[in-house]
Amino acid sequence: MLIISSIVAALFVLLGVIFSCGKGGFLIAGYNTSSPEEKEKYDEKALCQATGRLMFALAACTGVTALSDVFDHIAFLWAGIVLYAVVTIGGVTYMNTSKKVKRK
Repeated sequence: MLIISSIVAALFVLLGVIFSCGKGGFLIAGYNTSSPEEKEKYDEKALCQATGRLMFALAACTGVTALSDVFDHIAFLWAGIVLYAVVTIGGVTYMNTSKKVKRK
């Protein structure tokens, strides 16, 4: 399980690097299928950077869940799951309400 968690964390970090450079907007679900009029409402570079920060935070959450294997304690698994939920909800809310990301 530790190997799988490491691979998942590495993928989150890789995506975080790509998004933090302002690239990869076509990988963002919802944005890539939006109409051109809907895409005009968002600053793509700011959206990618916010998504990059979200990916780094999710990599950290994966690290917390991996600690459950390292220390053989279920509390780390539950903490990681709760962190996943909080980080995901917070990140998506930020991206949909922030004036930096969402234009008028």
